[in-house]
Amino acid sequence: MKPATTTGAGDWLLLLVPGVIWGASFLFIAEALEAVGPDGITFARILVGFATLALLPAARCPVPRAAWRGIALLSIVWLAFPLSMFPHAEQRVSSALTGMLNGANPLFTAIVAAVLAGRLPPRSIAVGLGVGLAGTVLVALPAMGEGRNSAIGVGLILVALLSYGVALNVMGPLQQEHGALPIIWRAQGLAILLTAPLGLPELVAARWALGPLLAILALGALGTGVAYAVIATASGRLGATRASATTFLIPPVALLLGVWLRHEQVALVSVVGGAVCVGGAWLMRRASAGRECRRQVTSWSAT
Repeated sequence: MKPATTTGAGDWLLLLVPGVIWGASFLFIAEALEAVGPDGITFARILVGFATLALLPAARCPVPRAAWRGIALLSIVWLAFPLSMFPHAEQRVSSALTGMLNGANPLFTAIVAAVLAGRLPPRSIAVGLGVGLAGTVLVALPAMGEGRNSAIGVGLILVALLSYGVALNVMGPLQQEHGALPIIWRAQGLAILLTAPLGLPELVAARWALGPLLAILALGALGTGVAYAVIATASGRLGATRASATTFLIPPVALLLGVWLRHEQVALVSVVGGAVCVGGAWLMRRASAGRECRRQVTSWSAT
């Protein structure tokens, strides 16, 4: 059966909601750091996200024992490790810069995929990859020149994105076989255990105020809960490639909120780099979509 090629209003909403939520997540982290240590933020957001997804029957669907090895890996490379890196990074660089660098997420996913496959990506994808990497350098360049502390912050973000690249390559087959929400929910449960030793003491020692508390609740319930549920629905309805377009919203939303609400200063070259980075990711997505379309045409012709 030929998949739909048009996107209705409801479909656009499925793409907009996760992108806006994840773009705002870096603002929530910055606000939460006013009261809670970075590891406490990571532990709390995963705990709240786990509780939020537990309300959905689809997340509680059983998975076979054979899937648990992949789930355990995801709990590290998709949740515990990268989600710990971002709060530590935002102690050194702005939420806007952190969000803009997240525009490089598809680039790291493509790099990891090429390494795992043991071959270079197709030329059309490689062009987008090159453009995106150039944009990433431009985004990071001003922070790298601000001193060792800022350079460490950028490094933490890039390491987190590399971890995401591994996670998304692992997640694909698991999601196709068992569904996204059951895998994500169980990985969150394991990630709670992994982050508790460092996170729980910081959470207990937090200097609570209403703003940071609301930021953590939003970060967990929306960023680590609702957004995952919506993107899982979008992937099933639109396909993984079209659903991935939501990531294009993350850099501009993070930039807008950081500058508007936290009055963060962002160098013009970083803004340009963010646009170039998103452009490279878009080129890669268009190339991937074109290759998938050609495969489908070939399949339909054969039948």
